Amino acid sequence: MTRAELLANVVKLAQQAGDAILSVYGEQFEVTHKTDQSPLTVADLRSHEIISKGLRALTPELPVLSEEAADISYEQRQKWTRYWLVDPLDGTKEFVSRNGEFTVNIALIEDHVPVLGVVHVPVTSTTYTGAVGIGAIKQVDAQAAEPLRVRSPADSPLRIVGSRSHRGDTLDQYLPKLAPYELVAVGSSLKFCLIAEGSADFYPRFGPTSEWDTAAAQAVVEAAGGVVVKTNGERLRYNTKADLLNPHFLVYGDRGRDWLKTLSLR
Repeated sequence: MTRAELLANVVKLAQQAGDAILSVYGEQFEVTHKTDQSPLTVADLRSHEIISKGLRALTPELPVLSEEAADISYEQRQKWTRYWLVDPLDGTKEFVSRNGEFTVNIALIEDHVPVLGVVHVPVTSTTYTGAVGIGAIKQVDAQAAEPLRVRSPADSPLRIVGSRSHRGDTLDQYLPKLAPYELVAVGSSLKFCLIAEGSADFYPRFGPTSEWDTAAAQAVVEAAGGVVVKTNGERLRYNTKADLLNPHFLVYGDRGRDWLKTLSLR
C-alpha cells in the first residue's frame, strides 16, 4: 500500500469516528473523569473503538497507541519503530461545552517523528491531512481539496493562537515580546491547523500536552512548510521516554524569524 493509499484510508476512519462522535454530541451524555481528572465521554470510547479496529485491519503489523488505551509500558514501546498514535477525541472539554472545537487525530510515527497525520473536525466536516512526500491539504465536505501552506513572512500584527481551556499564566509573560499581536483562543489541535493553513502565525505552548494531542497536527504543519520545535530549538519527537507528556514547544510558519530569540529562550 502506498502512503497516499494509506492516507486515504485513514481519512475515512477519522471521518467514521467523527460521525460516531456527532451521534453523541446532539444527545444528553454522561461525563466521567479519568485518574488525571480529564473528562471522558462515550464519544471518546466509540471513536477509539472505530479507529483502533480500523487501523488494526488496515495495518495489522503496526501497534496502536491511543489516549484511551495508553497503558503500554515503555519497555514495550521503546522497541517500536513504526506505530499509530491516536487521540480519538481531542478537546473533550470543548465537546462537553459544545463549542465545536474538537478533533479526531490519527498519526503514523516512524523513527520518533510523525510522517502522516489526519486531523478531522466533525462539526464542520473539515479534514486536514499532511504526509511526507505528499504535502498538506484541507477538505471541507465534498468540496475540492485546498493545498495548505504556512504564511511566511509572518503578518503584522502577529496572529497568535492559544489554548481555550488550558492557557495558564506563562504565555502572558511572553506576549509583550511579540507585540503588536492579536491573540485568538482555540481548542484542540485546531491551533496547529490555523498555522498550517496560514491564518495564524505562531502558537507557543507553555502548558501540559500529551503526545497524542500533537502528533497528527504536527504532520500537517510540517507538510505545509511549518516548524514544530521544543524551546531549545530541537524538533518535537515522540516515544523517546517513559512518560507521554510533551515538553513546551513552539509552532510557526515563518522560518526567517528567530522566534526563540524573540522570546529570550536563547
